Amino acid sequence: MAKFTLHVNGNEQTVDVDPATPVLWVLREHLDLPGTKYGCGIGQCGACTVHVEGAAMRSCSLPVSSIGDRPITTIEGLSEHGTHPVQQAWLDHDVPQCGYCQAGQIMSASALLSHTPDPSDADIDAALQGNLCRCGTYLRIRSAVKSAARSANS
Repeated sequence: MAKFTLHVNGNEQTVDVDPATPVLWVLREHLDLPGTKYGCGIGQCGACTVHVEGAAMRSCSLPVSSIGDRPITTIEGLSEHGTHPVQQAWLDHDVPQCGYCQAGQIMSASALLSHTPDPSDADIDAALQGNLCRCGTYLRIRSAVKSAARSANS
């Protein structure tokens, strides 16, 4: 076991875990942040996506020892009241069905918009590639991302 001081959602948190523990499990089990979901455990489905220093990363395959002092943002930290433009667009476009993948989708989309404020369909597809939606809401996801971009740019 080792102590790690993490900067999560603007707060400093100290955990005592095995250095190989995936960030996903630190967030869910040690910091009580269950919004980041477990999907596949190998970084292929995107349900566990968080921001690390603003970049979308798969937390299930990211050891806590690799984080250092880089800030982590989870779906709980994206906005205090769910008012981030992407979260609002998700509601406006009725994106979620089962909802399981949506936190990861939202985190990937918001990372995209932070560096590409007016994304093309190809930009959106590339940024969300690997974020799997079993319900197949991809067209609504793309529409919501475009709507969030317009909202953020107005």
